[in-house]
Amino acid sequence: MEIVIRNLSELRTPEYNVRRHTDKQLKEFVRSIEKFGQIRPIVIDEDGMILCGNGLRDALVSMGRETGECLLKSGLSEAEKKKLMLADNRIFDLGVDDIAAFDAIIAELDGDFDIPGYDDSFLESLIADAEETTAVLSEYGTVDGDEAESIRQAAEEPVRPVRQTPQNAEPTAEPSQNPVATAEEAPQSAGTEGGRFVVCPRCGEKIWL
Repeated sequence: MEIVIRNLSELRTPEYNVRRHTDKQLKEFVRSIEKFGQIRPIVIDEDGMILCGNGLRDALVSMGRETGECLLKSGLSEAEKKKLMLADNRIFDLGVDDIAAFDAIIAELDGDFDIPGYDDSFLESLIADAEETTAVLSEYGTVDGDEAESIRQAAEEPVRPVRQTPQNAEPTAEPSQNPVATAEEAPQSAGTEGGRFVVCPRCGEKIWL
């Protein structure tokens, strides 16, 4: 790779710039350059056209810089230049954050959240949420002695099923040992052929046959 120093005023922007740069992004670009310097080059062709790094160039210019480090890519066809522009933006978008690694790094910074691209209060809230979650989880599933004894006694008591009956309904007789009643035992009423019924052994309700 050939790194060259070029005057920023001589660099040309492409006819189509895939990535639009917001004021917020350019502000964070400036913060990064002020803190770490220019950590990546602007990619240009032989004619000084920017293939990658338009936002970086704009940030350097806003800081009053006159020159910048550039990576010169020679011998690319027009189609290859366009593909490079598209690939540079798209490949970055395909990355996925490792949340566990992110949280670990933030925790190790111990409150020093002067990080370009991030808001201090946002990072502080993440640490606060993590600490609160840890405290809740540490208490999860723990009970004191009296509560534990109450739970144990409740578990030992037999469960007695309660049958729900509609309001104003007459109480149902307890089911007999022989759930099938004879015609003589059943009342003769309209709509019951022969007066035969079955008493449900579970709920005691009569089921007319």
